[in-house]
Amino acid sequence: MDWGTLLATVSGGFVAISGTVLAERLRHRRESDRSSESRRRAVYIEFIGAAGVCHAKLRRIAQDPDAEADLGAAAGAALGEAALHEVRERLFIDATPEIARAGQKMFERLRALQRAVAAGARQTSPAFHDVYHPYLEAVWAYRVAVRQELEGGHFAPEVFGWEEWDGKDRCVLCRAELVSGA
Repeated sequence: MDWGTLLATVSGGFVAISGTVLAERLRHRRESDRSSESRRRAVYIEFIGAAGVCHAKLRRIAQDPDAEADLGAAAGAALGEAALHEVRERLFIDATPEIARAGQKMFERLRALQRAVAAGARQTSPAFHDVYHPYLEAVWAYRVAVRQELEGGHFAPEVFGWEEWDGKDRCVLCRAELVSGA
């Protein structure tokens, strides 16, 4: 028996099997990374969508707070109907720390808006705008963070011809306040 041939055959087999195992492991890792990124992307979009639904309901209530028999209940229902708490929990499970932080800040600002609306703030009131513009800024900070993570791209207000993310430069009421010197 030629030991050299046997050793070469065994070594070749070992290299082939090792290469196959390594290739399979790398393929599995890539698929797992893609699945994780896809899951994160979905929850990121679901979170901002739920916040948008809540925000729209709160704005509707603030347009005519007198139409609601119980402002606190109506404002609370806006959050519940949007299922924002549930989506936020999924965000905390799947998000990176940066996105979870930006999402939590956005949630806190939305809750401040909810409390102002529950207290009777009209959409045209300073009380509404005091919490509305920080909420808009937090929404855009969240969007920018998500875009940075998923696409590595930078996003700035100037892309839209805006000065700031908070919307004060585009707000008729805030601009009127600046012009009148109030």
